[in-house]
Amino acid sequence: METNGTTAPIQNVAICASAIGKAMDRPAHLPGMVCFYGPSGWGKSSAAAYAANANRAYYVEAKSSWTRKALLIAILREIGIVPARTIYELTDQVSEQLVLSQRPLIVDEMDHLVDRNAVEVVRDIYEGSNAAILLIGEEMLPSKLKKWERVHGRMLHWAPAQPASIDDATHLRALYSRGVDIADDLLGWIHELSKGSVRRICVNLERVTSEAKGKGQMAVDLDWWGGRELFTGEAPVRRV
Repeated sequence: METNGTTAPIQNVAICASAIGKAMDRPAHLPGMVCFYGPSGWGKSSAAAYAANANRAYYVEAKSSWTRKALLIAILREIGIVPARTIYELTDQVSEQLVLSQRPLIVDEMDHLVDRNAVEVVRDIYEGSNAAILLIGEEMLPSKLKKWERVHGRMLHWAPAQPASIDDATHLRALYSRGVDIADDLLGWIHELSKGSVRRICVNLERVTSEAKGKGQMAVDLDWWGGRELFTGEAPVRRV
C-alpha cells in the first residue's frame, strides 16, 4: 500500500486501513463497528493517524479522565461544531454530523472509556448515525467489550495488530535512519531486541543513527556497534 513520506508502510498500517475499509464499504444491513487492538508500542496510533488522513475520518484519542460528556465534546471539537449543553444534545449533534458528512469516526485509546464505563455513548453514536466507527485499544480490549453486549454484538470485524516483522524494520530504517547506512546484521539485532515493538525499533534506529553521525560514520554494522547497549524496554540495573 502507498503511504506518505512520514509513515512507513508497515503491516499494521495496512491492517488498520483494511479494518476501517471493511466498515465503510459494508452493506447497509451489516454492523459498522470494527476494532483494531494490540499491545502498546506496536504502531496502532500511527496506523490510525494514516487511516484517518486517508479516509477523512474524525479522530479522537481518549484520555484516562474522560467522561461520556468529555468524549462527545472532543468529537465535536474535532468536527468543528460548538458543543451543546446536555449529553442528549451532544450525542445528537455528533450523530447528525456523521450522517451528513458520511465520514467515519476513529476512537483511539478506547480502553480508557471502557474503564470509565463510558462505552455505551459510542453505541449511541453508532445507533444514531450508522457510521463506520473504528475502536482502537490494547490487547484485552475485545475481552473487555464483552461486558457490553450491545456494543460487542455490533462489531463487524476484529483486527489484531501484529508484532513488527523484519520487513517492517527495513521500512522503518529507510524512514528514520536517513544519512546513515545501517547494515542488515545490525538491523536484525535491533529487530530481535525490540521484540515486535515498532516504538522500540524506532528508538534504537535513532540511537544508532545519532551515535554514527556523532562519530562521522555514515555506514555501520553489528561489528562496529559492538557491545553498546540498545533499548529493550527494561530499566538498567543500578550498579552500586
